[in-house]
Amino acid sequence: MVFSSSIFLLYFLPIFLLVYHIVPSKLKNYVILFASIFFYSWGAPKFLFVILGSTIIDFYIVKQLFLSQVKSKRKLLLGLSIFINLGLLIYFKYANFFIENLNTTLSAIGVNSVEWVSVILPIGISFYTFQTLTYSIDVFRKKHEPLHKLTDYLVYIMSFPQMIAGPIVRFSSIADQITGRKEVIDDKLIGFYRFSIGLAKKVLIANVMAEQADLIFDGDYSNLSTTNAWLGMLAYTFQIYFDFSGYSDMAIGLGKMMGFTFPENFNSPYISRSISEFWRRWHITLGDFMRDYLYIPLGGNRVKSKYRLYFNLWIVFLLSGLWHGASWNFVIWGAFHGFFLILDRLFLQNVMSKIGKLPSIIITFIITMFGWVIFKVEDLSQLKLYFVKLFQPIEKIEFETIPAFGLIVCFAFLFAFITSFNFGDKLGDFMFKKDNYSLKNHVFLTVLTMILFIVSLSSITSSGFNPFIYFRF
Repeated sequence: MVFSSSIFLLYFLPIFLLVYHIVPSKLKNYVILFASIFFYSWGAPKFLFVILGSTIIDFYIVKQLFLSQVKSKRKLLLGLSIFINLGLLIYFKYANFFIENLNTTLSAIGVNSVEWVSVILPIGISFYTFQTLTYSIDVFRKKHEPLHKLTDYLVYIMSFPQMIAGPIVRFSSIADQITGRKEVIDDKLIGFYRFSIGLAKKVLIANVMAEQADLIFDGDYSNLSTTNAWLGMLAYTFQIYFDFSGYSDMAIGLGKMMGFTFPENFNSPYISRSISEFWRRWHITLGDFMRDYLYIPLGGNRVKSKYRLYFNLWIVFLLSGLWHGASWNFVIWGAFHGFFLILDRLFLQNVMSKIGKLPSIIITFIITMFGWVIFKVEDLSQLKLYFVKLFQPIEKIEFETIPAFGLIVCFAFLFAFITSFNFGDKLGDFMFKKDNYSLKNHVFLTVLTMILFIVSLSSITSSGFNPFIYFRF
């Protein structure tokens, strides 16, 4: 089940919100937990007991970690917690990748392949793992004491708004909200506004971009024209942004309706003037996690050798790429961004600052688009061919587009770049950063978001095309 489905919008969400708001405060977490278990089991019932079992075991391991005063025992228990959670991720997400590459190597040297039954990937396993890691590490670092009730911990790990595709919510930032959040009517309305805007981004923009991207990327690259290659790259660039940021908006909005404040996950990344800035604006919670739980423990900016600093950066982004998927194109994508981050530190950011705002935004946007081609095409031979098509001479201008693509791509450009202007920045602050509105503004936003919600729902019910990129991560 995904947020942008008629089952969720017409049945699951209304019933959940009704029950959640009529039960006493002491029962609200139980309602969230029951709904989250149902939500997850709808899409992956076979893995529900694996997730529940590992979560329960982890809860008691971390509880003992907190109670222990022996440093060596605390480290041992932390290691055990990390081993269990990373072990699940490695097994479910990377076992097939490892065996496939092992068999390729064995075949090359004339050795029989290893027999293997492919492992099915549980939905949301990467986000689940990161949340469990923040819990054990934050408790170990004494940033916050662990939760006292198992059910509260299950709510933190399995809460349906953010379990499947984030944002990644750190335990220390939300622990107090789990046990004693304050709910006000303004937050519920603001949450609905945010959810409806995210739904519109996903359904009305990302889905159209996805249809156009699939038309080109699923075709025969040998017959692909240069103009269509660039068109497909542009469509996918907007698809992945509005798809993922729209889902994050919906998650943040749902959390708001329940009294939670989830961290922001996107901040107009395509207006960035460098790749370093792009990663401060794109998938913010992943970037923050990799910085605080991997880059800084590796030494961060404190290392004396600049070569060690560059090595650390590259390691972080190689792992970041691999986190997105068990395929070599994701590793290459991570290395690609790591390479430009190193260039930024060497000289590129200085160059960008000197050439002006607009040229630096355009150059960064084009670099990012090239990266998305790497992210999209898993077959490396096809990936090479696609890049060849991007740079071959243009013999004639030809576009292969779906209906309404031209109009929607104009909206995509508008909403992706609007905050680079002062009025757009103020509009973004008004729509996403205010925590209270006047009655007049509430009326305006209610009407606007109700229209967006109804139009989005109509689009969903009239079309069976509703992909979600990050659902598999």
